[in-house]
Amino acid sequence: MPAGASAQMPIKFEDIAVSFSQEEWEYLNEEQKELYREVMKENYQTLISLGTGSPPVTPDIISHIERGEEPYIREEPGSEEREPGRSSCSDHQITQERKREQKQGEDPVEIEQVQRQSGNVCENISQGIERINRKNYKQKSKEQRDPTGDSRDGHLTGRPFQINNCDKVTSEVHHGKRKGKTHHKEFTCIQYKRSFPLISELQRHKSNHKNEKPDTFTESNKSYTQLSTQKIHQQTHTAVKPFICTECNKSFPWLSELKRHQLIHTENKPFTCTECNKSFTQLSVLKRHQMIHTGNKPFTCTECNKSFTQLSVLKRHQMIHTGNKPFTCTVCNKSFTRLSELKRHQGIHTGENSFTCTECNKSFTWLSELKCHHRIHTGEKLTCPECNKSFTRLSELKMHQRIHTGEKPFACTECNKSYTRLSELKMHQRIHTGEKLFTCTECNKSFTRLSELKRHQRIHTGEKPFTCTECNKSFTRLSEVKRHHMIHTGEKPFTCTECNKSFRSLSKLKKHQRIHTGEKPFTCTECNKSFAQLSRLKVHQKIHTGEKPFTCTECNKSFSWLPELKRHHMIHTGENPFTCTECNKSFRSLSKLKRHHMIHTGEKPFTCTECNKSFAQLSRLKVHQMIHTGEKPFTCTECNKSFSWLPELKRHHMIHTGENPFTCTECNKSFRSLSKLKRHHMIHTGEKPFTCTECNKSFRSLSKLKKHQRIHTGEKPFTCTECNKSFNWLSELNHHEMIHMGNKPFTCTECNKSFTLLSELKRHQGFHTRQKPFTCTECNKSFSWLSELNRHEMIHTGEKPFTCTECNKRFTRLSELNVHLRIHTGEKLFTCTECNKGFNRLSRLKIHLRIHTGDKSFTCTECNESFTQLSYLKLHQMIHTGDKPFTSTECN
Repeated sequence: MPAGASAQMPIKFEDIAVSFSQEEWEYLNEEQKELYREVMKENYQTLISLGTGSPPVTPDIISHIERGEEPYIREEPGSEEREPGRSSCSDHQITQERKREQKQGEDPVEIEQVQRQSGNVCENISQGIERINRKNYKQKSKEQRDPTGDSRDGHLTGRPFQINNCDKVTSEVHHGKRKGKTHHKEFTCIQYKRSFPLISELQRHKSNHKNEKPDTFTESNKSYTQLSTQKIHQQTHTAVKPFICTECNKSFPWLSELKRHQLIHTENKPFTCTECNKSFTQLSVLKRHQMIHTGNKPFTCTECNKSFTQLSVLKRHQMIHTGNKPFTCTVCNKSFTRLSELKRHQGIHTGENSFTCTECNKSFTWLSELKCHHRIHTGEKLTCPECNKSFTRLSELKMHQRIHTGEKPFACTECNKSYTRLSELKMHQRIHTGEKLFTCTECNKSFTRLSELKRHQRIHTGEKPFTCTECNKSFTRLSEVKRHHMIHTGEKPFTCTECNKSFRSLSKLKKHQRIHTGEKPFTCTECNKSFAQLSRLKVHQKIHTGEKPFTCTECNKSFSWLPELKRHHMIHTGENPFTCTECNKSFRSLSKLKRHHMIHTGEKPFTCTECNKSFAQLSRLKVHQMIHTGEKPFTCTECNKSFSWLPELKRHHMIHTGENPFTCTECNKSFRSLSKLKRHHMIHTGEKPFTCTECNKSFRSLSKLKKHQRIHTGEKPFTCTECNKSFNWLSELNHHEMIHMGNKPFTCTECNKSFTLLSELKRHQGFHTRQKPFTCTECNKSFSWLSELNRHEMIHTGEKPFTCTECNKRFTRLSELNVHLRIHTGEKLFTCTECNKGFNRLSRLKIHLRIHTGDKSFTCTECNESFTQLSYLKLHQMIHTGDKPFTSTECN
């Protein structure tokens, strides 16, 4: 043993430790707390390694750290002797000074090493406490004195939190015995009657009450009460960082920070969560992570009761309520609640991207962004356990999982609509405020989102950056090209649970489901009509405003909806981009092609609940249902006639206006509807696309084919309630019912004769005008009606399509066959009410009735003799003309 060893005092852990009260500990942020824990553990290990021997009992600070507890000083008996806000670092300085006087024979290397270790501790902690000193120096100490003039203990509550930076201590300290952390006080403050063991402490004490800051750093004009704190602050300007990482050359001011940084390169994560086996580089980070499993959120906001796992996060959250944004960009004056957000923002001005991907050299301003990007190369993705959808970011996965849980934590205070993201709520609230921050410089149209403005601007620039790899069609949005690509793949991932119909997008499925639920959330404020889609409501509202902003450049016709203008424009261009694969017929819209395709498939998905009749279109079903309800909401303002369908009213109105907008290019004949023009045009082309499968007869329209097929099936679905007579068509029944009602609404202006049908009136008027526009090409005989010409032409062709099954006699008309069949059956439907004589035909009954009434409507213009039939008059007129058209073949 060296001489004098017996007189040496061994160095204890308390001599090189720094202690905090609970109040002081709360001032530190998480990084400073973690730094403190690591430095204390390093000093404790260094003390043991110096050979001074292990302490018999583990110090309280180390015990708290090892148990994961907060290592501040608990309230214990005698703790009141420790000055509030005072660390043991200054006590440590005093102890070291005294020991240097007592242990002159001790190994100088050992003493120097211990002093250097303790000095590092004080410097590290002082740097973290500098912010606390600046805050507390602004508060003046309350002078509380008793009548005797003695200073109360409470007057030190305003004292700034001090840690000496282990400056050199002179030998002015008088030797005295130390009890705990209390020292013999020699230097006295006259004003407050307080004593201090060192004159330097007395000087700092005086500067506190005078609110003086004797040490000033000229670089930033900041003042400090201690020279050590000023030196620490100077390092921020001089950038003294002596500890350099050998991997990336990044520098650090402390060795502990370097060690913590090196864990990134070594990927050493010594702290592992026992719940999910996730590892961390720091114990404090592990503890914060474990709160996810325990659900512990000890810090609660007093404004909104939201809880947080960290005090620092709570403080940042409270800035939302206070509106405090202390960090301001010097370039654009934009403010932020976090310094990290400010630094990231400043990267926009500087163009700095600190983190670079080693695979593709792409740079990022944040390490977290680089990590997310790196998953693209590694293929690493976080997977949803419900639907196995993968994501590169945890935040995206969490937001996605709200779809399965139905969680929508952000609610609008105006309409109570909820959203899964705060950003979505903010954008929704602009609907109520009417705020549209983003305006197009070309047309001054405003938008609530910047992304919407950018997409809109592509209309002006014509930019379509997203191209389909299959057909090279370009789109302005990536989502549009994805949906378009499903046309090629046939993918329809969203299926209706009611009818199993599938859709390419979730939005279309939701709109479809409103058909089953009957939901129509969008209501017109003018007429209370409701719609399932907002776009339909907006188009409808233009009926009330009369707005038609979309005008055709060819014919100046205006439309309230852009898709209507586009479809209309195809009339001028003749474009029909959608072609049926069955019959090669082309259409201007996909919806019309789909409806047409139902003809080939026979699909009729919409069924009437009253009569089980099915329809290919929902609109047709609705119009049909009005037959059962008797509803006719559309009334003509000219004649008060009502209709169940608006297109019927529009076509009817053309009768009053005389408008026939559709003209045949062959014969200049005009029509009120395009469908009638198309059917008429088939006369010139000879096209008859609809063929009966029974007799191969062809027709120009599907309706005529269906009517014809009832001849083969014998179906007559429409029955008269008066006489039980059945008809193939509803229109025939309506006309028949006029016989019972005696209703003849159409009157000839020449002879006042009335008719039940407009067609009968027109045929009758042909007698007065003698107009016969339809001429036979064989014999030049003219007719008033095309149907008469068609029947006449059968004389030349010899065609007689209707054959009697009893005697094989053939007829050119079905009506003639039906009358002929009554000869075989003996049926005489028409009976004279005067003499009960029966007839096969109504026309013969009418002629017979003239015998009883004495009506002789046909008068000879030569001799005024009258006849009951036109044929009798014609025979009589031959007497005056001498016409004898029939010649005997025997004698000529």
